[in-house]
Amino acid sequence: MATGRPNLSQSDEPGSGRTSPTSRAGTATSREDQRPSVLRLLHTADVHLGARHTDLGDGAAALRERRFAAFRAAIDLAIAEKVDLVLIAGDLFDSNVQPRRSVDRVAAEVRRLVEAKIRTVLIPGTHDVYDRASIYRAHDLPALAGSTPDDDWVTLLTPDRPDVHLPTLDAVVFGRVFETKRAPHSPLEGLDAGADERATWKIGLVHGAIAISGVVERDEVLITTEEIAASGLDYLALGHWHSAQQGRAGSTTYAYSGAPEPVAIDQDKAGSALLVTLDGTGARKRVAVEERPVGRTRFAALDLDLAGLGSQPALVERLRSMADPDLVLEVRLTGLRPDDVDVSTDEVEAELRNAFFRIRVRDRSVPPLTEGALPPVDTVAGAFIRDLEGQIAELEAADRGDEAGELRDSLRIGRLLLAGHEVTL
Repeated sequence: MATGRPNLSQSDEPGSGRTSPTSRAGTATSREDQRPSVLRLLHTADVHLGARHTDLGDGAAALRERRFAAFRAAIDLAIAEKVDLVLIAGDLFDSNVQPRRSVDRVAAEVRRLVEAKIRTVLIPGTHDVYDRASIYRAHDLPALAGSTPDDDWVTLLTPDRPDVHLPTLDAVVFGRVFETKRAPHSPLEGLDAGADERATWKIGLVHGAIAISGVVERDEVLITTEEIAASGLDYLALGHWHSAQQGRAGSTTYAYSGAPEPVAIDQDKAGSALLVTLDGTGARKRVAVEERPVGRTRFAALDLDLAGLGSQPALVERLRSMADPDLVLEVRLTGLRPDDVDVSTDEVEAELRNAFFRIRVRDRSVPPLTEGALPPVDTVAGAFIRDLEGQIAELEAADRGDEAGELRDSLRIGRLLLAGHEVTL
């Protein structure tokens, strides 16, 4: 863990891109003189390195590599933009069980920031929680990245170290975390960063959910907008939600960076890192947040009415028109399926396997009830149709849709057989 004062001889000499706490002549200056006119941050979170993604089959290993590539792209962005500080708001790792080579790969990327004279502050999340088995207890990430106890290049905030003062940046970063996955209380409880006189800029790091009445009322770590407004922070960097979003509570700007690579199909605003610019003083402080893409993989969900497609080849061609090697496509077939339309979802997926990063097709269409006049009640066909349609009506009225769907399939097959068609089961 990095502690102590910054190594000024390494980090803040003229020409390094940072404001020196002393003049070139060696005369001490005031905080007003040494404060950077603009403080620039890169904010990322929820990288979930090492995630297994067992639902993606053969694509899981490729997505893990894409996830690391997105993390590397965020580091590239920080270096290219010459930011002052990188914030990682939890869940850098998907779990505390990771091979040493994965930790070394991460450390090598963070070391690039050290070499570029960019500081890094990170916190554990709820996946890489700071419990007894924490990956951060097993491996000293700051040391592996080239930081020492005598500098502040890389700082891991823990329950024993809830904040770090970065004098060169005239900033304090607060990051209250816990030794348990479920927080015993809000990490913002009692925080009054405004009363901290060590620096001008007050920045927070929290991995948790914002309480929203009727939407988000429970989570492993929960905070409120009232707590954000009372925190005295200038900027609160959040992790835990995988879609990028931002807001303001009181005088505090807060934002979720989202996951650098999407984790699920409903995360339509994942795939970015945030560039944050803080400038001004006192009541004239300003915070600007800009999303920048760093990920490649996109997830999309598509509902298709099977009745309007007519055949399996037509379905395949419709989906092939969306071919994209970076797209994970979830397809749900809906509507009433005509008796003469047979679709094998396995065959459709096999035909389109190379057209997408991953495609999944689920058939949720249902056969229609019998159209037109029914056969006489005293015939086999008439009795069969009436009996099954009566049972279907009862099951659907009782909200037993799965059972009703099975009977609809039976009714469809029965109609085809009674009409003399061959049916492959």
